[in-house]
Amino acid sequence: MFVILSAGSSDNTCMNDYKKLLGSKIKEIRRNRSYTQDFLSERIGIDPKHLSRIECGKNAPSLDLLFKICSVLKINPAVLFDDSFFKNKEDLINDISDILHNESEHNVRKFYKILINSLN
Repeated sequence: MFVILSAGSSDNTCMNDYKKLLGSKIKEIRRNRSYTQDFLSERIGIDPKHLSRIECGKNAPSLDLLFKICSVLKINPAVLFDDSFFKNKEDLINDISDILHNESEHNVRKFYKILINSLN
């Protein structure tokens, strides 16, 4: 997913939203790895406060820093830009509902079992 933004005010709002979502994704993955902000910031060579501002969406990482973050988190940078992450909860639920609506009852039951097992 690529987004091209111009300098308009609505585009700045969009950019701020993407910074927040990108920061949230970094934070989510960091926490899933049981890494502290201190641990990650030390490995990528920045102050923990700077990492905190990135995770809160106040700052955006440079491209070099983004690659360092991905390297330490052991993820492909594309993971951070997966468009499903940028959808809100309601849109995700609607997408899932649309997919399941077109499936057979058997497949819906399989999906249900997979979903329940993944939450336990």
